[in-house]
Amino acid sequence: MVFGLFDKQPVVDPSSSEWIFNAYGWALQNFDADLFYSYTVLVRPTNEFFPGTVNSVQGMAEIIFDRVKAYAGINHWPTQVQDQSMCHMIESQQVLIHGALRGPKGVVDESVEDNQRLVIPYNPQQINNPEGMIATYAHVLSHHMGRMAKVPPPGGIDYWPQATELLAIFLGFGFMFANSAYNFRGGCGSCYNPYAQRDAYLTEVEATYALALFCHLKGIPNSKVTPHLKSHLRGIYRKSVKEIVEKAQAVDRLKQIQSE
Repeated sequence: MVFGLFDKQPVVDPSSSEWIFNAYGWALQNFDADLFYSYTVLVRPTNEFFPGTVNSVQGMAEIIFDRVKAYAGINHWPTQVQDQSMCHMIESQQVLIHGALRGPKGVVDESVEDNQRLVIPYNPQQINNPEGMIATYAHVLSHHMGRMAKVPPPGGIDYWPQATELLAIFLGFGFMFANSAYNFRGGCGSCYNPYAQRDAYLTEVEATYALALFCHLKGIPNSKVTPHLKSHLRGIYRKSVKEIVEKAQAVDRLKQIQSE
């Protein structure tokens, strides 16, 4: 049947699917599998998940970041949010964390000086693109968290940006990565602000597939997911779920990973 040929094409190529599964294995092994199943939530891009309003760009950036920290399970990390034009990122910057790396067993240390806090930059242009800002925050935090892993992610340093995006999806931010991975640049030129967009390393299809794996592992039904995805990603998501269900052995291997 000629008309059925394209239906048989996988959502992502086999090597990408294998990498996503392996990256989930890396995340489960290094960042608390038990916490993933018992604590991590699927963060939705809604006012329910991101309540509150303020009258300044800095205030809005901080209120969004505080929610991202909470959902990532790292409320106890000593951080400060700064306009990216006002701060200087230090690649080797270290953060001292008390108690568990993430989750409710983390210990807040209020005595940390400002100059010892992890500086998290934000782009003021992203205030009108909250999903992009949330994804950017989650990616920055995942970069710092990923450096604390006992072993490098699959593919090593060459796949570091992709691995840390995958880690952010593992932390519950899949909607934001799928929905903000691609932004249409056509139409009225004044309506598109390139500075409000984020740099994406996983494609929107790969991010959607990774989101589907998250939801399958967590037992979240399609009806709770598709309404929050861009319309053109909903079919991709449903097809991703079907493909993942068929990879029962690979899924079982992930489910067998226990926290150390």
